Amino acid sequence: MSIADKEWIRREFSAANNRVEITERAGHVLAEVSNGLGIVVSPPLGRTVLEHARIWLLPDGRVVVVLLSPGGITRDKVLRPPRMFTQQELDATAEFLNRQYSGWTLEAIRSDLLVKLATESERYEGLLRGALALCDPTVLGDESYSQLHVEGTAQIVGTPEFADQGQLRELLAAIEEKHRLVTVLNACIDSPEPVLVQIGLKEISQVGDNLALISAPYTRGDGLQGSLGVIGPTRMHYERAINAVAYVAQIFSETLSKIS
Repeated sequence: MSIADKEWIRREFSAANNRVEITERAGHVLAEVSNGLGIVVSPPLGRTVLEHARIWLLPDGRVVVVLLSPGGITRDKVLRPPRMFTQQELDATAEFLNRQYSGWTLEAIRSDLLVKLATESERYEGLLRGALALCDPTVLGDESYSQLHVEGTAQIVGTPEFADQGQLRELLAAIEEKHRLVTVLNACIDSPEPVLVQIGLKEISQVGDNLALISAPYTRGDGLQGSLGVIGPTRMHYERAINAVAYVAQIFSETLSKIS
């Protein structure tokens, strides 16, 4: 990448004031440099490390769950639990989670609670079921669509590869089915390569043969990894796109760490 490109990318990120704005800037930059889709995938909620939990009862019976993770990152959710809780029960549940599971990921907590329910239900049943109902990643809203930010749809729609209206509709449908994009993007997290290049994306659409994906992992302030990248026509300028994705992943990680 040219020095001018790098300076432009840094200026884009320097204008962001919070995680939402940083994510939007990352998607915009990726879309601009690739003339395709710029995509940012947040780390899955299930991999969030619990540092401390607080739980409050609202007057209408709903429950507020606040999870604090390393780096000062918080996640809060208002839930309608399957049964009524008292504040005393919620305090006991929070104290149990903080004592037993501080430093664990939410998915590991869920697995351990299920094992304990199967083997120690008589001893802990009420407490375990309460903890499971209030900190299960699926209950807290770990849906694929909430993890994904996409920019540049208009740009890829205008490419010659999708002049056919049928193929265009299929591509747009694939973009809407965001769980597929999350799956292909997150492959880079476990890849030994710093930047992963995939040519042909049948996993997301029948028209995927005309598409290429370039992706890289980034690291959030609490140490969790997400992924970002570009999807564009297979005739894209690969060297420029690879360098841009690698550089954006670096700057994105640095900027998130400062905000955290």
